[in-house]
Amino acid sequence: MEVYIKNMVCDRCIMAVKSEFEKIGIHPIAIELGKVELAEDWNENDKVLLEKELNQLGFEIIIDKARIIIETVKSQIITLVHHRDLDLKINLSSYLSQKLSLDYNTLSSLFSEAEKETIEHFFIKQKIEKVKELLSYKELSLSEIAYKMNYSDVAHLSNQFKKTTGMTPTKFKLINKNKRTQIDHL
Repeated sequence: MEVYIKNMVCDRCIMAVKSEFEKIGIHPIAIELGKVELAEDWNENDKVLLEKELNQLGFEIIIDKARIIIETVKSQIITLVHHRDLDLKINLSSYLSQKLSLDYNTLSSLFSEAEKETIEHFFIKQKIEKVKELLSYKELSLSEIAYKMNYSDVAHLSNQFKKTTGMTPTKFKLINKNKRTQIDHL
């Protein structure tokens, strides 16, 4: 049985969700961003208790099929951008279609209707947030970040960064506060 959970965006989220399942005596077979796989069905009491505990941590069990698809798209993009090097040999639409076994037009329509933004815009926001993180570390040059984040060149990265944040990457680096946004708030 698969249980879909909203707002799982990092490895700590996976650990927190696993802990909550185990507290009530359910031991998942596998957990990944947005999804928990169980060996067997759970009873209604466990579900209610778990839902309450997860809600207190900012998570939500998803039942609606369209919402599951949307959260899966988000999880795939977050995983791609924040937990792997962006090594896309195919474009984003092909990647998502392949991962979700659904036509991209269907995915795009569902996502845009529910989220009031396109998949591409969500993807760009995630990439820019990762760029902010990399800039904050001050370990890589802008050129290295552009390459790592799969931009064609520094100018493309800089233009997209300014369009999204209102400032250039250089100005962002100079600001002491380097305000970053939590992934689940994008």
